[in-house]
Amino acid sequence: MKSKQSLVIGKHKYLYNIASYIPAMATTTIQISKNLLEELKSRKMYDKESYEDIIRDLLEDSMELSKETLNNIKKSEADIKAGKIKTLAEVEARLKR
Repeated sequence: MKSKQSLVIGKHKYLYNIASYIPAMATTTIQISKNLLEELKSRKMYDKESYEDIIRDLLEDSMELSKETLNNIKKSEADIKAGKIKTLAEVEARLKR
């Protein structure tokens, strides 16, 4: 990934280019504010994490859950209400056997 100052808008807003240089992917350039660039950088979990990965994670967070997932959540909530749960200590004890 490469970022560089590309344009000044108004008095103090800078736009930065983020381009992907991975050959198997389509290459594109987008312009974002310095503030957004810093926000994306702050979300990196490790130095070499790509901006694509960060953006994909953000998009996944906003996607709707599938019907199957929603049904599984409802079933799990019903199990919890019915007391069909095990504590962490119970699970750990069982795994040690």
